[in-house]
Amino acid sequence: EVQLVESGGGLVQAGGSLRLSCAASGFTLGHRAMAWFRQAPGKERERVSCISALNGATFAADSVKGRFTISIDNAKKTIHLQMNSLKPEDTAVYYCAAGPNYWNCSPDGAHYVYWGQGTQVTVSS
Repeated sequence: EVQLVESGGGLVQAGGSLRLSCAASGFTLGHRAMAWFRQAPGKERERVSCISALNGATFAADSVKGRFTISIDNAKKTIHLQMNSLKPEDTAVYYCAAGPNYWNCSPDGAHYVYWGQGTQVTVSS
């Protein structure tokens, strides 16, 4: 059974940091691009960051470049999202997602085949 289980969300003040984790099981992590998406109330789902299993290349939304970093710990089968200099507009539910193959880091969530249940991140001003 495929599972993606996020953790690490919470309440933080603006300027603070959080580290999200996504524990993957039931599939080979190195065979799929992995991404973090977020969705705030009343807004469309947004791809925050993605890492390709092809060559480790990473992609980040303009809104988080220089602040958020995606990484993979293959030994622990865990994907991380380090979030620094958090802003109130980063408040959202954050989801971990697995791509259809090792190279596809599409910004369109419809291309992703496995999803976690999400973890809430709230940034207070």
